[in-house]
Amino acid sequence: MPTLPIVKAANEAFKPSYVPVAVFVGGTSGIGEAMVKAVASYMGGNVHLVIIGRNRAAAEKTFASLPAPPLGEDGDPVLREFMSCDASLMKNISATCTELGQKVSKINFLVLSAGFVQFSGREETEEGLDKMLALRYYHRFKVIQSLLPRLQKASDAGEQASVLSILGARSSPLLEMDNLDMKNRYGAFKAAAWSGAYNNIMIEGFSKRNPDIGFTHIFPGFVNTPGLSIIYKRWPARLLAPLIILLAYLLAITPEESAEYMLYALLDGKKGWFLRDEKGNDEGTARYTYSDEEKEAVWQHSLQMTATA
Repeated sequence: MPTLPIVKAANEAFKPSYVPVAVFVGGTSGIGEAMVKAVASYMGGNVHLVIIGRNRAAAEKTFASLPAPPLGEDGDPVLREFMSCDASLMKNISATCTELGQKVSKINFLVLSAGFVQFSGREETEEGLDKMLALRYYHRFKVIQSLLPRLQKASDAGEQASVLSILGARSSPLLEMDNLDMKNRYGAFKAAAWSGAYNNIMIEGFSKRNPDIGFTHIFPGFVNTPGLSIIYKRWPARLLAPLIILLAYLLAITPEESAEYMLYALLDGKKGWFLRDEKGNDEGTARYTYSDEEKEAVWQHSLQMTATA
């Protein structure tokens, strides 16, 4: 298990000869925001950053806090870009990724950290998808699928091409093959667990179809992010708010510390697919026990749910 000083030293040592393009979906708060700041800091600002999210003001504030970007080969500063997108809708993801593909010729790093948790019943988007599954899984599948050509371009140029999905790599619940969209027998905790399992199946599937790109699903652990406050502000968790706040203070790590481990996993550079813990360790596949038939069913379900006209 790497210590934080070892992780920071490894991140500091990453000095590519090229200007990498790093795309963050959900980089306006929490771990995603902290990763944006860490990447820019370690690379001395010499990184083309793209944040995809809903909060432009937060993104601009983050960009303003970063080291000044150096001049690129064309004499212009290395870019910082925000793209507004409600990631719960696949049509928005499709449009945003199409626009991004016109802006950049390659993508070296793709980080997916946008998520959503609620303890009420099923809430459907206008596209008929469960909102939790849309924000914890479907949009991630759609983003990766849409941006694969740009990731492949980076790999073809001999540069690193890596995808990092931050959610629940330890999830391995029993899945119901006749209920993958959870329109029946819905449960919030079930949706949370299944979305983690879907992410595992997703990165394996993409890796096998795209062997030149690295794919990682990582469990961030207990991190004191704004998302945590959303949980304890909701009934009935509100009753436990004082306890949750105390536990977060005593046990949770900061987004900045978590970002160091997430970045360590992202910069690993290995091709293939990996399930990692909160320290960036490869946990292997001992907990990942789905059959080929189950994985193929989830893959086909994902293609169907994320298809747009």
